[in-house]
Amino acid sequence: MSAERLAEERAAVLAQIAALTAEFDAVVAASRSSNADDEHDPEGATIAFERQQVAALLDAARRRLADVDAALARRETGDYGTCEDCGRPIAPERLAARPAARTCIDCAR
Repeated sequence: MSAERLAEERAAVLAQIAALTAEFDAVVAASRSSNADDEHDPEGATIAFERQQVAALLDAARRRLADVDAALARRETGDYGTCEDCGRPIAPERLAARPAARTCIDCAR
C-alpha cells in the first residue's frame, strides 16, 4: 500500500470530519433557535436524536482518522502491512479494502 493511498484516505476522512462538524454545528444552532417541543414532534426524529446521531458519526470518523494516522506511523517504522497480533503479512487485498488495517483477516475474525 502506497503512502499516497493512505494520504488519500486521510484527506477523505478529514473532509468527512469537516462535513460532519458543520452538520453538527447546524443541528446545535437549530436547536438553540427553536422553541419547539421536539420530544413530542410527530413529524420525525427529535433534535436531540439527530444531534446524537451526527455526534456518533463524528466520533467514528475521528477514530478512523486515528487509525489512518497510526497506519502512516507504521509505514514510517516499516511495520505497515504486518499483523499486530500474529506478525504475519496482511494480505494486499485486505489493505486495499482497509488501508489502516492492523491485523490480518484471520486475526480479525
